[in-house]
Amino acid sequence: MRIGITGASGLIGSALVTHLRQHGHDTVAFVRRATRSTAEISWDPGADLDPAMLSGLDAIVHLAGAGVGDKRWTDNYKRVILSSRVDGTRTIAEAMARSTDGPRVLVCGSAIGYYGDTGDRLTDETGPQGDGFLAEVVMQWEAAAGAAVDAGIRVAYARTGLVVSSEGGAWQRLFPIFRAGLGGKLGSGRQYWSPISLTDEVRALTWLIMNEIEGPVNLVGPQPVTNAEVTRVMGEVLGRPTIFAVPGFALKAVLGEFAQDTLASQRIDPAVLRAHGFDWRQPDIRSMIQTARAA
Repeated sequence: MRIGITGASGLIGSALVTHLRQHGHDTVAFVRRATRSTAEISWDPGADLDPAMLSGLDAIVHLAGAGVGDKRWTDNYKRVILSSRVDGTRTIAEAMARSTDGPRVLVCGSAIGYYGDTGDRLTDETGPQGDGFLAEVVMQWEAAAGAAVDAGIRVAYARTGLVVSSEGGAWQRLFPIFRAGLGGKLGSGRQYWSPISLTDEVRALTWLIMNEIEGPVNLVGPQPVTNAEVTRVMGEVLGRPTIFAVPGFALKAVLGEFAQDTLASQRIDPAVLRAHGFDWRQPDIRSMIQTARAA
């Protein structure tokens, strides 16, 4: 297959490119500059995209968007987070809808932030939209793909959880802290996290391309864990103490509004992946952390 990828230079996108090529597929990266080869398409997420540019593609995996945890959530940066997802998704979806010989599959990046704080409640893809900024972002993000859905294109929304990697993303920041012996639980530590290894993330995205699945799909591991358990396993795998705890008020002072999501509990069930026979290479938090450490 010939697969277009936005966000191809990011943590997940670059790993996906490698994975797809290793399995015999051609990849085409969407870039925000002049193209340098036939393996690139130049685009502007906030402008119309010529549907002819999509000719010959079998599918698109749309991952582009500003990092949620990269900066403090000022009003301006919150607008960047939202627009970078909504505008780009709308641009891709509308171009696909107008294309006569372009891709008929769109795997659209999304997030489990849709569900908000689920507490101890195990929540699958049928769960309701939660409260908060990220839940609203995800709702608008997925809705922006409406033109593709209306055109009969198969659209799967990859609601990704916390990707465990030492190479990028939010988890990358944890490794040096824990290696320095300064790691500890966040807040009470009772909040649930729903992680997935980078390996299984790209395998799941590939699985969504190849299988006739549409609608929301939770890309998380099969075993959500508490932050306290994550802290314990990180310490054990890295051989470091985890005596320091970060109180909620301190997180709020440093992170601002984003701290609410850091302290929120998301106990998410990957029901669609499980029901359709997806197998995880790293199904538990220990194997995820061990694999990330070795990368």
